[in-house]
Amino acid sequence: MGYELPFLGLLVALAFIGITGIFPGGIIVPGYLVLFIGQPGRIAGTLLVAFLTMFCFKLISRYLILFGKRRFVFMIFMGGLWTFLWLQLFPSILPGSAEFRVIGWVVPGLIANHFERQGVIVTTSALITVTVVTYFLSRLYFMIF
Repeated sequence: MGYELPFLGLLVALAFIGITGIFPGGIIVPGYLVLFIGQPGRIAGTLLVAFLTMFCFKLISRYLILFGKRRFVFMIFMGGLWTFLWLQLFPSILPGSAEFRVIGWVVPGLIANHFERQGVIVTTSALITVTVVTYFLSRLYFMIF
């Protein structure tokens, strides 16, 4: 169940993008969220870090010229920085909150980049849709094989 889920998530995301033209927070993101679908705290932590990343972008873009590749690199960097801070500070604030962590170093930046491009509601709904479809297809796949 290791390699199949991200690959299946990639296929479902590509099909979704082809049909709707809406990106679900990055092509690889739903495949990784499916790996943690049993841990909703980690998904919530990842989305919260993506919101913080987008907020920092909106704040800093008032003073810096950030568009295109610069914006993308900034989003990935800020997502990684917030993930690092989240992993360092949050356990000291709430010691029993190991399940409320962030998924990966790049995933929040990818989600935040699409939050900025498409809007929060559109990206979040596409992300939820593709993640749930991938989950059910994976359950079907593992029942058959």
